[in-house]
Amino acid sequence: MRICLYEDAGWDNLYPLVLVRPVYELRCGMLTLREKVKRAYPEAEFLYFMRDYMADAWSQKLGAKVNDAEAIAKGDTFFINGRALWSGFKMSLFGPEEVGVSGDTLVYVRAKADTIAKTGATDAASAVESLAAALPKKETKITLIDYPWDLIHRNPGEITADFKAAGKVAVHGKVHEMAAIIGNKDRDIYIGEGAEIHPTAVLDASEGPIYIGEDAIVYPHTRVEGPSFIGDKSRLVGGKIREGCSIGPVCRIGGEVEESIFHAYSNKYHDGFIGHAYICEWVNLGALTTNSDLKNDYSTVDVYVKGHLMDTKDTKVGSFIGDHTKTGIGTAFNTGTIVGMMCNLLTSGDLMPKFIPSFSWYFRNKFSKGKGLKAGLATAKIAMGRRNVELTEADEAMIREAYALCKDDLLAQVKKSRGK
Repeated sequence: MRICLYEDAGWDNLYPLVLVRPVYELRCGMLTLREKVKRAYPEAEFLYFMRDYMADAWSQKLGAKVNDAEAIAKGDTFFINGRALWSGFKMSLFGPEEVGVSGDTLVYVRAKADTIAKTGATDAASAVESLAAALPKKETKITLIDYPWDLIHRNPGEITADFKAAGKVAVHGKVHEMAAIIGNKDRDIYIGEGAEIHPTAVLDASEGPIYIGEDAIVYPHTRVEGPSFIGDKSRLVGGKIREGCSIGPVCRIGGEVEESIFHAYSNKYHDGFIGHAYICEWVNLGALTTNSDLKNDYSTVDVYVKGHLMDTKDTKVGSFIGDHTKTGIGTAFNTGTIVGMMCNLLTSGDLMPKFIPSFSWYFRNKFSKGKGLKAGLATAKIAMGRRNVELTEADEAMIREAYALCKDDLLAQVKKSRGK
């Protein structure tokens, strides 16, 4: 049986996290949404559909064909909405044709090859839409990620669930005799091959499991509270890593972090607080960069979604920062701040605006285009090269398309800053 992961129109509510990745590549817990589906169905053949401008870059990253129109009707297929949080579900891929829904939103479709062929669709989203009109519907309890803050508030539970599903409880790496492990080491601790836990470091698994990936290092004076996930080759440098944190591979993290997701390849090396936030790849947070995640009056937090403030109905919401963004020392973000990709932010001592468009520079309380996209790409090549990762031609083309999508927002903010 085949599984087809696809994006629906809901991707647009997840800006800026999905500008250069399909929705199913978002991280929640120890895994991405795609990896959770693959864990549930390890023997299945996978098809991937996403926005066209990302197809070439992600075909290389996934090592698979992407947006293969000819493959749509070549076999019985189980279509899964890429925003589905497929955790704890082991639904059979075989069975009667049906459409799984959560309210008005399609979650999955199970369909035969000849039924799919009758739709005449050449992409997954169109096929699903046609099949939904023809097949019986069934309500499902599978969760969908609708907004960026959904990832944050489900992260602690997902870490615990992923840890249990992984079935790994062991200490393979080196734990110094002057390091401390609190809690049940035989139930709630995994330390991978090549990992090092230095003297005076504390792993506190009394409230949830802690997973330390291969070749990760926890340096002295670092405290990690469970549930938390530390990815392969990441470094914790004297940090206070509080509960509910997912730190992806090859990150450098210091200071205080709480219930936040660092996707991968990002740095918060210095002091400062990041809480209830999602930080994408290749982000560098300068010393003392801090976000608020709780308002002084304890009221719910508003976040910009598609140009309009939206009440999250949550009181703990931090910041959401796109790929390749850099902050200067002392940068301060308000509760519920949206920061686009490839921004360069220099503080003048005030809080940053609640919405910062992608590819913008912010200096002395004004927006500008800075040195432009060409300079941003050059910086990205340098930053990625420092981690022995190449910015491919396909990556660059994808970023250029993302720039075209965001250009109007950028120019509008620049114009507003100039008082025009």
